[in-house]
Amino acid sequence: MLTRRQFLANSMLGAATLLIWPKLTFAATGSDTRFLFVLLRGGLDGLESVPPYGDPGYQAIRGALALSPSADKPAHKLDNVFALHPSFDHAAQLYAQGQFMPVVAAAPPYWGRSHFQAQDCVENGTAKPDGAQTGWLNRCIACMPGVDGLACAAVMPLTMRGNARVETWSPPLPNEVNPILLQRLQPLYAADARLAAPFARAVVQQSGASVPETETGLAAMQKGMPGRKRQGGLPVMMGAAGKFMGEADGPRVAFVEDDGWDTHANEAAIVTRKIAELDAGLKAFHDSIGARWDHTVVIVATEFGRTAHINGTGGTDHGTGGSMFLAGGALRGGRVAGKWPGIGSGELYQDRDVHATTDFRSVFKGVLAVHLGVPVSLLESRVFPGSAAAEPLDGLVAATRSVA
Repeated sequence: MLTRRQFLANSMLGAATLLIWPKLTFAATGSDTRFLFVLLRGGLDGLESVPPYGDPGYQAIRGALALSPSADKPAHKLDNVFALHPSFDHAAQLYAQGQFMPVVAAAPPYWGRSHFQAQDCVENGTAKPDGAQTGWLNRCIACMPGVDGLACAAVMPLTMRGNARVETWSPPLPNEVNPILLQRLQPLYAADARLAAPFARAVVQQSGASVPETETGLAAMQKGMPGRKRQGGLPVMMGAAGKFMGEADGPRVAFVEDDGWDTHANEAAIVTRKIAELDAGLKAFHDSIGARWDHTVVIVATEFGRTAHINGTGGTDHGTGGSMFLAGGALRGGRVAGKWPGIGSGELYQDRDVHATTDFRSVFKGVLAVHLGVPVSLLESRVFPGSAAAEPLDGLVAATRSVA
């Protein structure tokens, strides 16, 4: 495992991966492409990240959360139906260059509403939370002789567990407390008249702001948290992944994860901040991987979408169909992929969610087969067992090659 001290020293020397990665990648596979998978834990709202402003039912169903290219803070127009959230500034530039592409109405084969079960399915690559004890990304690496993987995570994630060799890296621990933990502790402290106010002030002080003595509980917490500056996060993790992958003998396959995407309340502020982090992460990765960006594909996914209707606290609850994002110089982007099911009367799944029309595995397989050269036969038998019905999406990658 690469230590933090080694990473900092090697970054200064510009030769980190020379100490870690065996010089087998190009010679063993005949290719030098790169692939990064980014998992957003918590459930990103697809209707907020890729607003279907041109759908006749959108404005009515989303109310205060509705976004459009004509709003005071305009969303980035993609076509006559879809836009990108206003915080996707860099992604919008990549889209104009054909190097970014959202996939709408996408979901894993599990359509339940449990974070943990849905994440297990996304990571193990099967239709069941307990469908495999290893991860699909590790099994993919195992199908590529001489290729190692990199997980930018404090603990080896499920998707990278297995027989293939995978290194881990994580930055120094921040001095702040995870905001998700604070959110879970808040109701406990709010119920105690003596502790509610001190807890709320402590939360806001962590953000560097000041709060009047009379502000207590959730109101103070929500005031302080959305704008708080987070050390590390996606920009650091994705920048590190790009640094490693940009080296001549760097890892060809890597994974990055991020939490905090669960938005049951105050969604507009949270999503604005989190998408800005993701957008900064994409830029950091683009800049740090350098010339190898032209041979790279990034897939960003979350475990499920969220409800179409807003709940009583300005948020949304666990849903089904959501959005995925693809980026990279090897991408055939500049368009919106996926079949849009609509969100009008009778079009929602269980009368509450965007109806998923694209299986995550179809997107993964469409990239892995063409971009990494993994045979479709292995994708169906080893990487995503039991996925024959989820046919690979065609035309996602600019370059093509024949696969068995």
